[in-house]
Amino acid sequence: MYFVTGIFKGETFIGITDEAQQFILDLHKAAEMVGEMMNIPKTLLECIQLEDKFIEICINLRNWVQKQNNSSRYLYKIEDVTLLAPIPRPSKNVLCVGKNYKDHVLEMGSVDDIPEHIMIFTKAPTSVIGDQENILLHADLTNQLDYEGELAVIIGKQGKSIKADNAMDYVFGYTILNDITARDLQAKHKQFFLGKSLDASCPMGPFIVHKSVITDPHKLTISTKVNGEIRQKANTGLMIYQIPEIIATLSKGMTLEPGDIIATGTPAGVGKGFLPPRFLKKGDVVEVEVEQIGRLVNSVE
Repeated sequence: MYFVTGIFKGETFIGITDEAQQFILDLHKAAEMVGEMMNIPKTLLECIQLEDKFIEICINLRNWVQKQNNSSRYLYKIEDVTLLAPIPRPSKNVLCVGKNYKDHVLEMGSVDDIPEHIMIFTKAPTSVIGDQENILLHADLTNQLDYEGELAVIIGKQGKSIKADNAMDYVFGYTILNDITARDLQAKHKQFFLGKSLDASCPMGPFIVHKSVITDPHKLTISTKVNGEIRQKANTGLMIYQIPEIIATLSKGMTLEPGDIIATGTPAGVGKGFLPPRFLKKGDVVEVEVEQIGRLVNSVE
């Protein structure tokens, strides 16, 4: 299942679609028809917090809809829906892994910069935007705005001191994230947070894909295009630290909760890695694509 937060005829809703992505099922409308409205919260974040119960509800509603002759009241054509970020306002900062692909480390420095331990930074919840929304240039603050296409993990159940061997049990699903970064702010302030947390600097979506759809998240092609030109292309199997170890490390002294978002790092090909650097400018269109998940497209304004 592919989960979305969208707007249809002025109303925000949460829904599911399939791999074909032609129609989106409005979960609230469908549940209302079968008398299960009270079982579905208003936001996808709250739904994820229901853990396995939410998946069971979705399966039951999907099966019910498939038996109906007239489903137009709760099944929308995807082109008629405005897709927001699946979790438009995370309850916490987005957790991000830095320097997690060797070639990216090398383009930004040298082999000596490969981290001995997992590097973590965060992005503010207010930075999140959805597919087709505009990345803000922030020309008054930066002239080195950069892109970083990434696979992101959505946590599905609460856990602390999680062992790497069963860390994947705590995953709800996956989405695409573009870690837009002001490189000059990073350098100026000697830390990542301000340069990573500008408003509209965290495009995410358009879907959260349930983990059951993806057999191995470490075998996915990931690519980034700017104005149609491929800038990044790699495979998630090239991560230095893979998802189980990331989850285990984060949870050693910190409780992970349903709906937490973990961006797993970016491969080589970022703007700063070119000579001369190729930073984003007004009007640029950035597309991040991850195999089996979809394509995230945003323009720079």
